Amino acid sequence: MSKSGFRVPHTLVLLAGMILVAYLLTLVLPQGSFERVTNDQGREQVKAGSYSQLESPERLSPTVMFMAVPEGFASSQEIIFFVFLIGGAFGVLRATGAVDAFIGRLLELFAGKPSLLVAGGVILFAVGSSTIGMAEEYLPFVPVILALCLGLGFDAVTAIGIICVGYGVGYGAAIFNPFTVVIAQGVAGVELTSGWAFRLAMTVVLVTVGVHHVLSYARRVRADPSSSLVADVEPDMSLKLQKHPALTFRHGLILLLTAAAVVLIIYGLSTQLSDWHWYVEQMGAVFLALTILFCLIAKMSPDRAAKEFCIGAAELTTTALLIGFARAIVVVLEQGQVIDTIINGIATPLQATGPYIASVGMFLVQSLCNLFIPSGSGQAYVTMPIMAPLADLVGVSRQISVLAYQMGDGFTNILVPTNAVLVGILAMARIPYDRWVRFIFPFMLKIWVVGSIALVTAVWLGVQ
Repeated sequence: MSKSGFRVPHTLVLLAGMILVAYLLTLVLPQGSFERVTNDQGREQVKAGSYSQLESPERLSPTVMFMAVPEGFASSQEIIFFVFLIGGAFGVLRATGAVDAFIGRLLELFAGKPSLLVAGGVILFAVGSSTIGMAEEYLPFVPVILALCLGLGFDAVTAIGIICVGYGVGYGAAIFNPFTVVIAQGVAGVELTSGWAFRLAMTVVLVTVGVHHVLSYARRVRADPSSSLVADVEPDMSLKLQKHPALTFRHGLILLLTAAAVVLIIYGLSTQLSDWHWYVEQMGAVFLALTILFCLIAKMSPDRAAKEFCIGAAELTTTALLIGFARAIVVVLEQGQVIDTIINGIATPLQATGPYIASVGMFLVQSLCNLFIPSGSGQAYVTMPIMAPLADLVGVSRQISVLAYQMGDGFTNILVPTNAVLVGILAMARIPYDRWVRFIFPFMLKIWVVGSIALVTAVWLGVQ
């Protein structure tokens, strides 16, 4: 909170306000629509130059704002149920101790090797965010990283840099993140998990940039402690270092099954690899079956498993609510028949710039959106119904619009003060937000440039 007492509203409040704004737009914008055609891949896309205004527009009643919310939940039910199922599965996975044991073991191996600690830590957290969408799960590791970094002569900024740089890169270049890229591809009508090879290449480049940024700062602080951005801030000595369980054979088997399940899901979703035509129902079924296997291997009682499953699902209740409310915004715009008007208004100037600059423009818009909608899933439902057809009009594939979304959402997660995970991590490490910005903003400039180059390259290569 600032000196003036202003507090950033809760994301749900912002989305409710956006529903009101969407309704007001239906009253002032002309109603119109594009013609839509089916492309060679069997997917519907907007036909360029086909926008026309309706001759006899009908305006909506104010009651649509309230009706749109349950309709938004109804139209998003598959994703919402999937979020609860995967949340429950990860809750049981965490309860087995396998994830904590694995990360704790790796950090112990890196403890006496400063460069490996930075590089290995960034890679580890990037993989966790990129594959299974880890974020809040990193909070328990803040004391671990802090203790290791302080013991090696680094500072708190180095410790949190390892976590957050990996977190931001992992979400921004997400290879297979069920909460962002999979949802966005589903909304955009793009084959789920497609384009993973390009995103993997992006991850390698971005992780390299991230490791260099953190390691350069860490070495400077180790050589001259007075150069630390938090040299005048005492670390919280009351923050107890949590002892992580030893990595056992059972833990290894659980982690191996989790990796196998991810591979199975990718195979089932990809039409290039199989003809299974999987979607969220099948993914949810896999995670549900995986949960039962976790319980059997960990010898977890049914009662405890049920409790942990409910806890994990409950932790994603806010995410599920945000998805429903975010979808309600689009419901209002669609029923008011102004969503194509908005797309046409954005597309007209972007079409004049050409596909390369247009793709970077979409990246910029998504980055700004994340300030107001820090929920990746929520942002997908708000922006992708606009950005996907916009891609058709500016001459790029819808995969490009998904890339612009995930980078705009993921990168700024480690910058915007509306992200609760970032705020919580900084609070635990006693790092003032302004000091964090001084550390992370140069990195943001680097990855914004790299991200823009990646988008231009993807357009040039014709990534689908």
